[in-house]
Amino acid sequence: MHQKERYGTRTQNSATPRSLTTAARVGAVLGFCACFLTSGVAQQKTVFTEQVYQRIDMVYGSDAAEDVADWRQLIDELQHEAIDEKLYSINRFFNRFDFVDDLVHWNEKDYWATPIEFIATGAGDCEDYTIAKYFSLIELGVPENQLRLMYVTALELRQPHMVLAYYKTPTSIPLVLDNINRQILPANKRRDLSPIYSFNGNGLWAAKAMGTGRKLRGSGPMKMWDDMVERLERVMYGDKEK
Repeated sequence: MHQKERYGTRTQNSATPRSLTTAARVGAVLGFCACFLTSGVAQQKTVFTEQVYQRIDMVYGSDAAEDVADWRQLIDELQHEAIDEKLYSINRFFNRFDFVDDLVHWNEKDYWATPIEFIATGAGDCEDYTIAKYFSLIELGVPENQLRLMYVTALELRQPHMVLAYYKTPTSIPLVLDNINRQILPANKRRDLSPIYSFNGNGLWAAKAMGTGRKLRGSGPMKMWDDMVERLERVMYGDKEK
């Protein structure tokens, strides 16, 4: 049985500050959170401190802290749940956010938002859904080598798309977490997707039949990944040059 749904539908669709509604909610999130920030890879546990929330407040408005609190609370609730519950709940939590193109939302052609940016603004595109789900599942103890951020072609939409793939074993057909088709299905049941390549914090792979594929070398998506992680580090730790 899935956990009781306790969050509503988001209608926020622009990166604008919002006012504080429940300051007490901030205190509920000041616990441990895996923020995975060494070498551009999810590795290290840290703490959501008052300073972190002050930085979020400065950029997005203090109401964003309440939204991050919902994420933190969900992570806490799911820690001891089975993997299928973790996948379902994380997929549903983020899929309620609005889809907004990067050019409209961030005034950039291609922008990979951090999970905090995605949550704080309540909107993003397919990469943002996928990255937020990836970070959340790693914090829930899913091994990094079981997760891949996968670029595909959405055949019905005739456009590039990103999904999160979960591999129960290295050779198993992955389950696909997606914001287009919100039902979690094995990759071989997603005939509407054609794989291109996949990666996680450790590297880049050519996708073969939605499987593991072979490792590639490249700078394009990994550069976007590194830039995103650097922004997340600044939120969590502040400006290192100061």
